[in-house]
Amino acid sequence: MDFLPPPGAGCRRIAGAPLLRRISLFACLLAIGGAPLTASENWPGWRGPRGDGSAAASPGLPVAFDPAADTVWKTPIPGEGHSSPIVWDDRIYLTAADEGRRLLLCLDRDGGGILWQRTVLEAPFEDIHRLNSRASSTAATDGGRIFVSFLDGEEMFVAAYSPDGDRLWESRPGRFSSKHGYCSCPVLWNGKVLVNGDHDGDAYLVALDQATGETVWKTDRPNKTRSYCTPILREIDGRVQMILSGSLSVASYDPDTGEQIWLIDGPTEQFVASLVYHEGERLLFMTCGFPQKHMLAIRPDGSGNVTDTHVAWRETVGASYVPSPVVSGDYFVVVADNGVASCFVAATGERLWRERLEGGHSASLLAANGLVYFTSDEGIVSVVKAGPSFDVVARSALGEKVSASPAVYGDRLFLRGERHLYCLGPR
Repeated sequence: MDFLPPPGAGCRRIAGAPLLRRISLFACLLAIGGAPLTASENWPGWRGPRGDGSAAASPGLPVAFDPAADTVWKTPIPGEGHSSPIVWDDRIYLTAADEGRRLLLCLDRDGGGILWQRTVLEAPFEDIHRLNSRASSTAATDGGRIFVSFLDGEEMFVAAYSPDGDRLWESRPGRFSSKHGYCSCPVLWNGKVLVNGDHDGDAYLVALDQATGETVWKTDRPNKTRSYCTPILREIDGRVQMILSGSLSVASYDPDTGEQIWLIDGPTEQFVASLVYHEGERLLFMTCGFPQKHMLAIRPDGSGNVTDTHVAWRETVGASYVPSPVVSGDYFVVVADNGVASCFVAATGERLWRERLEGGHSASLLAANGLVYFTSDEGIVSVVKAGPSFDVVARSALGEKVSASPAVYGDRLFLRGERHLYCLGPR
């Protein structure tokens, strides 16, 4: 097997704006590292407000749960999908695929009722890997618009909807060809929708105007190799970077222009997991892949090709291909697809423990309250304290298979199972 797919803002354009206005961008939804945390922050896109699986401190967030007693609501979801729920205030948005239709659903956050459902696209189902779905791309929202991404035949398809379910625009920014199917989660930045078009052809990264869907910039990816990574955005040394792995490399781009900032060659061919960033140590962490597996800690302050100069540490044992890792306190935590979890000292790469959890893992990790949530393919949620010793705080069974990554709003945990969306927490 050479691939397992991922289980997967309201900012105005301010070109030339003064520094104060640029700083205010970081209070917007896909917040850059270091943005203030609030108890009920929105979860507006893939891996939450910082794009790294970290949740705001919330003492009431479930650790151990009994689905019979702690399910606030449980809603059947039509069709299939490995995309994650996103949350904006009192609404949840979720994509699905059912009988040739690609769907966008809006649910009431408090009660779980489906407020509306829209058919975004009707097209024959594409061929996929047996562990993929036709709705693996997590949506994104800035509160005023909801952005979704699917595959339409051999074309990438991106669309925007209003909170009332009205279609605002649709765009087909380029071709996309992969024998394993499609997953490209939209990321929002400075009035743009950023989408990864790495595929087995003339690959690209593209930025679309959030208001119109028109192409703002489009950058070629020269290695023409599929990947399924969602970029992260960080401001580092006063420079905003859009960073992702894929196309036989790890690379940083200017999200306003598409210009490449730095590049690390390799270390392998196939990439799925998203990167994370440790602000205190000023290190990026990536994990991949196929055919070789690697974990790298990268210093993100270079320019040009930094392959030989900016890798702080490297490890190959226990690397993840699909599940994205987390940073929690001083630690970098990862789970391999086979369920073997590891905790490293982020600064040095010293492995503190390596332990097997139950079952295989596709869902990405969640970090909250100093704990790391691991969700297995069988729906077993293991909560482990990040630290020098392996300390399982709780282990709970959802009772349903899970491929999607969790979402958080306040003291509520949202898990998408094979057939239902669950809201877990205090009633």
